[in-house]
Amino acid sequence: MEKSLYLIILIYFALGAIAFAIIGKGKSRKRRREMRNKYITYFLIIHIIYLGILFSPPYFSIIAAVILFAGLVEIIWLYLCQPSSKNKYFFVLSLLVYLIFAIPFFLYSRLEQDVLFYVFIIVMVFDAFSQISGQLFGGKKLTPSISPQKTLSGAIGGIVAALVTTVFASELIKENLGSAMYITGIIVIFALTGDLLASFYKRKNGVKDFSNLLPGHGGFLDRFDGFIPAGAVMYVLMSLLS
Repeated sequence: MEKSLYLIILIYFALGAIAFAIIGKGKSRKRRREMRNKYITYFLIIHIIYLGILFSPPYFSIIAAVILFAGLVEIIWLYLCQPSSKNKYFFVLSLLVYLIFAIPFFLYSRLEQDVLFYVFIIVMVFDAFSQISGQLFGGKKLTPSISPQKTLSGAIGGIVAALVTTVFASELIKENLGSAMYITGIIVIFALTGDLLASFYKRKNGVKDFSNLLPGHGGFLDRFDGFIPAGAVMYVLMSLLS
């Protein structure tokens, strides 16, 4: 199954490359370079996570710990270093929300390999195709006051791609297709919620990015803000189903 999963990833990346080539037409050279850097960075990140899961335990747990620590540092850094970040109650609440997701996400990182792969592929597909669909089709904004770049067409495209992927990946969690679709729906909802919460935190602190540590991305938390809640809710679901 690992080989089939990797083939699916490569196919999606090929489709993504074609989509970005279409999106990049008419863009400035600087913008095309930024899109290319973002694509390459994401390609490398996906392979690091894929290999971490493939050779776990314990490698993915180490990767998960690095992601969570980097995200925590970015949250604290924004509060300490940004002039507009002076609401300590909002900061404390944000830390609590982060920990509520971070702890079960780390516990998720210790689950069996197939479950790790399932959440990974669903979140990857949802995240990637949300961006591609949104840039290709545009249209009505999903939450303009929180995340101005997110569109309804992007969310729909990501959801459809995630559900299509479920058809091929459902055997990973040993559930029938109907149950797998339901689980995918929950994963997608939490992934989108995490993305919006991260965007809300940035807007409250008056910044566009958490950091510039990842080329073309808005920081570690910006890259993994959907994966953390998705993994967390999957751990809860697996605990309830076991």
